[in-house]
Amino acid sequence: MNYVIIGNGPAGVIAAETLRQSDPQDSIVLIGDELEPPYSRMAIPYLLMGDIQEAGTYLRKDANHFRNLNIELLVARADKVDPTNKKVFLNNGKTVNYDKLLIASGSRPVAPPITGMNLPGIYPCWTMEDSRHIMKLAKKGARVLQMGAGFIGCIILEALASRGVELIVVEMGNRMVPRMMTEGAGGLIKKWCEKKGVKVFTSTKVEAIEKSGNSANPLKVKLSNGESLTVGLVISATGVRPNTEFLKGSGIVTDVGIKVDETMQTNVPGVYAAGDVAQAQEFYTGAQMVNAIQPNAADQARIAALNMAGKSARSQGTMAINVLNTLGLISSSFGQWMGVAGGDHTELVDEDNFRYMHLEFKDDILVGATSLGLTQHVGVIRGLIQGKIRLGEWKDLLLKDPTRIMEAYLARTQGSNFKFAA
Repeated sequence: MNYVIIGNGPAGVIAAETLRQSDPQDSIVLIGDELEPPYSRMAIPYLLMGDIQEAGTYLRKDANHFRNLNIELLVARADKVDPTNKKVFLNNGKTVNYDKLLIASGSRPVAPPITGMNLPGIYPCWTMEDSRHIMKLAKKGARVLQMGAGFIGCIILEALASRGVELIVVEMGNRMVPRMMTEGAGGLIKKWCEKKGVKVFTSTKVEAIEKSGNSANPLKVKLSNGESLTVGLVISATGVRPNTEFLKGSGIVTDVGIKVDETMQTNVPGVYAAGDVAQAQEFYTGAQMVNAIQPNAADQARIAALNMAGKSARSQGTMAINVLNTLGLISSSFGQWMGVAGGDHTELVDEDNFRYMHLEFKDDILVGATSLGLTQHVGVIRGLIQGKIRLGEWKDLLLKDPTRIMEAYLARTQGSNFKFAA
């Protein structure tokens, strides 16, 4: 059996290792288009902070890890997939034959349509090469403007701030992390960042970037609020898009990402997808969605590999699980944090102490939650949502006091051993 995996990020690596455990002798080829060994993009901020060296980003620290597992690493980019003849065409002119194929090609940064985006000194923070450029320019005291304050943007923000730069963040949404946090939570994160010395503009767009003529800050950034700022570095963190273009004409069905079933198989037998590129069933609604988080990629990779190896594994559905550390303030959101039709919700706000909790219910089941500065509740929130545990009389109590969620969890999971207390 010839297994081929396109993409050597976390999903690709975990799938390759899972396949090797299942099939000790069969051929496994892992294709990646960067010169570095397989590494985690999520570790790049720690590289910028100086907490690790480049080798610290590598997914497997033993230089002989893949050789010892007899997993072949190919440095190339997949340009085309031919499922009829079971071939992958590479950008170096070579082809690779497969019996089973996993597409774990991940995603790439989306460059906003802004004049001047091709000027020197403007980078996404996505590859190891990006990080090298950023570290050269993001010296202590440098003026840096970051476009985007989403999940990835806030992680990059943390790394830049640690370097002692003068940081300005521009977010077109009306709050920080608008696709992960409620308005109340996102607003508090903005206040926290400003308290820590980061200038944040929300409901604001970058309209153009041009040369400033200033050697220290060679970029002039024009904002939709009328301001113009000169900076030495611009970071673009305005979102990502699944890498699916090379599948054009393959017959593999794509939408936002590659559509897969609960086994992670595409519409083409023997072809699977996992990670940021996979559009899989959502846990609560059943609708197909791309959920670009590393725990999801790892789960999907294992499920895909087991099915490729002839075993049986099914996904229970992907669920939003976001935990974020922004300059020391921990926030999280789970499941249908934005609410569902016909549902109820409750919200606790303590602005002075940066504490916040928002719970979303459907009937007496917790379906989503957002929290800020209340880390002790994260595990039980996830457990209640994933377990679809009926809260009964505890729902009404939580609507009045959401901080009693630990008691509610114990009461509904420990049965008669835990008494209801009004």
